[in-house]
Amino acid sequence: MTPEEIYNTLHERFGEGIVSCSATAVDPYIVVEASAIHAVGTYLRHDRDMQFDSLMCLSGVDYGPEKSLGVVYNLHSTTLRHKITLKVEIPRHDGVVPTVSDIWHTAEWHEREAYDLFGMRFENHPDHRRILLPDDWEGHPLLKDYQVQEFYHGIKVPYVGDPPSIGMDVYRYQDSEP
Repeated sequence: MTPEEIYNTLHERFGEGIVSCSATAVDPYIVVEASAIHAVGTYLRHDRDMQFDSLMCLSGVDYGPEKSLGVVYNLHSTTLRHKITLKVEIPRHDGVVPTVSDIWHTAEWHEREAYDLFGMRFENHPDHRRILLPDDWEGHPLLKDYQVQEFYHGIKVPYVGDPPSIGMDVYRYQDSEP
């Protein structure tokens, strides 16, 4: 199925729960209301014309300090060999998305990572806790307005300067050469 056909089918079935479609993007995507993502995911997984049996990736996104957070779901049907990306936007503070870990089991780890690094909560997740950082870490480090803490357990964090926006090569440490 083409992205337009998938969008039209979903829009017919879920109405306003399906917000928009960008079929001409490099990775065509459909924007879904957060409250509808579980029902849409269940349909996409089990409908015989869809059969999206693989959640290839689930990623968190920060659209900016004054904007919302997002969750991106990259889906693939190994049987029908089509794919689509779903996007959900949630409020920056106290944003909640229903879990899809009961639909695609790999989402359990991906949702934990999105929570850990961006702070979004996944309602009804079976093991909603940090996966990469210590349980007592302050904040969510992939938020664009994240402030690196000065100390962790009494040990000075050696980072100096603003958080990098380009890549790892822009990190500067106190004891390194310029």
